[in-house]
Amino acid sequence: MPVITSREHPLIKQLIKLEGSSQYRKRTGLTLLDGVHLIQIYCSVLGTPENLIVGQTYYEDLENKRFLDRLFGNTRPKITIVSNALLRGISPVKTPTGILALIAIPELKKESDSRKEIFSVLLETIQDPGNLGSILRSAAAANVRDVYLSKQCTDAWSPKTLRASMGAHFFLHIHENCDLQKVAQECSGTVIATSIQATKTLFEISLVGSIAFVFGNEGAGLSKEMIQAANENISIPMPGKTESLNAAAAAAICFFEKVRQDRASTEFSNIGTK
Repeated sequence: MPVITSREHPLIKQLIKLEGSSQYRKRTGLTLLDGVHLIQIYCSVLGTPENLIVGQTYYEDLENKRFLDRLFGNTRPKITIVSNALLRGISPVKTPTGILALIAIPELKKESDSRKEIFSVLLETIQDPGNLGSILRSAAAANVRDVYLSKQCTDAWSPKTLRASMGAHFFLHIHENCDLQKVAQECSGTVIATSIQATKTLFEISLVGSIAFVFGNEGAGLSKEMIQAANENISIPMPGKTESLNAAAAAAICFFEKVRQDRASTEFSNIGTK
């Protein structure tokens, strides 16, 4: 197979734009996955990517070829080989893994959900891709269904956010450019805002049933409008000396306190039926 060596190649120009421009990603509906792990998860959930871009050294390795055969079988996607130097120039990471996937950003589908209880997250003005990706990763692990992002949030489908989420995107319904106050008003469950000024704590309220957590900007927190739109305002008890928690850490604590309460409620119900 021919090896691409020039940055002037149309595909290479496209990949560079996809890595660096959220507007271009939105306009084309495409993004990049870096590394085997993300590509494997994408394939297991959504199928074959549009194009695999692999470094020359990676493709010449016999074990890597066998891996691609096992992963794709007879449905192998188009494979483009680029020089090692060129891959280092276009990869979104400092140390390229040797393989990228060009994918279409999944479209949101209206699906009937048999679950009576819906677990959602509203994110207002989250700016750091690493924080957003970590929140999405914890959300997927805690069985969140929908994630709503305000218009000022960082791009959910940037390569940096995708790497931080470790494939969580493909298990969530991610809604971008949302009017969060409207989402909160239409929510069928309890909307819970997190704020260090709140007098009630996370461990003093019931999280059983339909819940929507609301988290704000890393520095400024939630706007007054979003705090007012919530049914409950809570803080996370911090007996130590730090003033606040990282947004992703706070979200994870809230998510898994709900997981704990749901499990305890189910176990109690089971005891009552015996």
